[in-house]
Amino acid sequence: MTKSTSRRSFLTTSAGLAGTAIASGPAALNLAAQEAQKAKKGQKAQKVELPKKTYDLKLGACSYSFRKFSRADCIKMTRQLNTPYINIKEFHLLYKSTPEELAAGRKEFEDAGLIIVGGGTISLQKDDDADMRMYFEYAKAAGMPLMVIAPTKETVPRIEKFVKEYNIKAAIHNHGPEDKHFPSPYDVLEAVQGRDPRMGLCMDVGHTTRTGKDVVKALADAGSRLLDVHIKDLADLMVSGSQCDVGDGMMPVVAIFKQLKKMNFQGYVNLEYEINADAPLVGMQKSFSYMRGVLDALKA
Repeated sequence: MTKSTSRRSFLTTSAGLAGTAIASGPAALNLAAQEAQKAKKGQKAQKVELPKKTYDLKLGACSYSFRKFSRADCIKMTRQLNTPYINIKEFHLLYKSTPEELAAGRKEFEDAGLIIVGGGTISLQKDDDADMRMYFEYAKAAGMPLMVIAPTKETVPRIEKFVKEYNIKAAIHNHGPEDKHFPSPYDVLEAVQGRDPRMGLCMDVGHTTRTGKDVVKALADAGSRLLDVHIKDLADLMVSGSQCDVGDGMMPVVAIFKQLKKMNFQGYVNLEYEINADAPLVGMQKSFSYMRGVLDALKA
């Protein structure tokens, strides 16, 4: 029996994945089309309610996962994941938008029952007040309480100034061995040490394991500086190109969720699904089912 098979078997028997699974396949994929047809015929589209069940951790989605789709399609597919939480990438709310366009785009997300929990990744690598203010104004207008950022060490002090002014959290995203600024969570923790508590870390678990760090220990070491988490799975914890559906790889998801629960983590665990860009929904649904199964099993 493979490791991924045994992990799924454990969850199926102990937490009843069938009970936590979400709609997938043709029925889910045709939902938007059915509603559109009803609208054309003058019929009232049936409102699809997001689930009322809550979990110990707040599972959300990075809109980057839907980078090849329009904002409207991103919203529809996020709803089909049965989560209200979304981190918006610029593909779905452009930086160059006017204030009116940002307000209208934000309204589309909110009218669909989605909660904007952050935005990014936003670089913030230009050490210039006017440039930085533009991005903070963008985040403010878009209703983003948190920005996931990829700055340089030199721009961190200036970012802190704007964090204080706008009361918007800034979570530095570690990007693995290729990142010359913040490859591991520990590089981020060093940069934010002693700074405003709204300055912290967005830990990407995949990039963290690729630096050779123990991802569970890194979560514990981050403590209150952990503001956001990007979750994914890898078939080989040292190879970026081995990303797979969550639960099918080697990522210690159970241990990660145990640690986050132990910390009473109040941020969001957002799925960043970087594979199958042309058709991500089914794999994302599968990943959410697995993660919800883990949370159910930990509660049992």
